[in-house]
Amino acid sequence: MRLSVRSRSRALAAAGLPLVVAGAVLCGQWGSAPGRADPGPALPLLGKTVVLDPGHNPGNPSHLVETHRLVDIGNGRRACNTAGTATAAGYTEADYNLDVARRARVILRAEGATVVLTQDGDRPWGPCVTERAAIANRAHADAAVAIHADGAPAPDYGFHVIVPAVVVAGAADTRAIVGPSRQLGLALRAAFGSVTGEAHATYLGHGTGLVVRSDLGGLNLSRVPAVFIECGNMLNPTEARQMTTGAWRELAATGIAAGVTSYLLHPDG
Repeated sequence: MRLSVRSRSRALAAAGLPLVVAGAVLCGQWGSAPGRADPGPALPLLGKTVVLDPGHNPGNPSHLVETHRLVDIGNGRRACNTAGTATAAGYTEADYNLDVARRARVILRAEGATVVLTQDGDRPWGPCVTERAAIANRAHADAAVAIHADGAPAPDYGFHVIVPAVVVAGAADTRAIVGPSRQLGLALRAAFGSVTGEAHATYLGHGTGLVVRSDLGGLNLSRVPAVFIECGNMLNPTEARQMTTGAWRELAATGIAAGVTSYLLHPDG
């Protein structure tokens, strides 16, 4: 999937990506090393901190003892981390998530944001979901986005954004972040759909592209606005073909960056 420059310009404008950054994206500058893209005259996100959480880790399947250890997420116990899913051809969700996160980091840095990744291919496994939340909390992030792809039945397709439910149990207390996280989720849903052309998930969320969950440690333990995005279904043949192309991962990263930018510039919607 590849949009024309004109089509991508319209999509980026509709998604609220600042013009200077949209220009850098359309010129292909985001493939360079972080910090090398010309930020232009405006840095709209200067002073903002964004945490990107690439879901899973390519090394998790080789560390099942560590990743299967149960951790406390406030209202229950869940596995420290999991292996994630993969396409039928073997392209893993962990690899997809990390690539998209790195691309989004370049875009957001070009806008002036400080961007922190919970892992950057620099760890043999993990980190646990508890540590992922703690990284965003310690950074006092203005927004935290966990990047994922789903493993639903093959006929299902589309993306969805997961926002936190109200959870007050043990170490979890999401009351202060439920509202801001929902606004972040709405901005991300709008931007990602606009930039990628991806439909809302057909298999959950009643077609709204928005799902509320209380069983994810990364949300339960967060003290900052936090959401997950499931960018599509890796077991759907059409979406699997998309996700394995660099062109579509560029669009996914652009959509995520645009959603975060829109929220940070207009947190009340």
